[in-house]
Amino acid sequence: MTQEMVTQKERALWPALRRGFRRKCPNCGSGPMMNGYLKVRDTCTVCREELRHHRADDGPAYLTILIVGHLMAPLLHISFTMFRPEPLVLFTIFAIGCVTLSLYLLPRLKGAVVGFQWARFMHGFGAET
Repeated sequence: MTQEMVTQKERALWPALRRGFRRKCPNCGSGPMMNGYLKVRDTCTVCREELRHHRADDGPAYLTILIVGHLMAPLLHISFTMFRPEPLVLFTIFAIGCVTLSLYLLPRLKGAVVGFQWARFMHGFGAET
């Protein structure tokens, strides 16, 4: 059993996902992962873990759409059938809610995707350089 195989088994998935969702380094959990709203740093400022290997691409956007859609669609149906508000009021409330929830979730889901990739040694995260 090589040293890389031992190291690969030591990376737990759920702590890495939680750290990524908090937008922290998946390795140490204290360094900021993001350099801005969605830009991932090349290295962690605390533990110097390389984060440049990530390939988040469109995954966080798809997850955001999935979550916001699955939360807002039932709420829209329930509020329309129970309260029957004016269409413009309903649209305004749900438009603001969708935008706010999307802006909140997008960087956190990107961090979780990077944490998942780090924990599973994807895209060069486990390669010795």
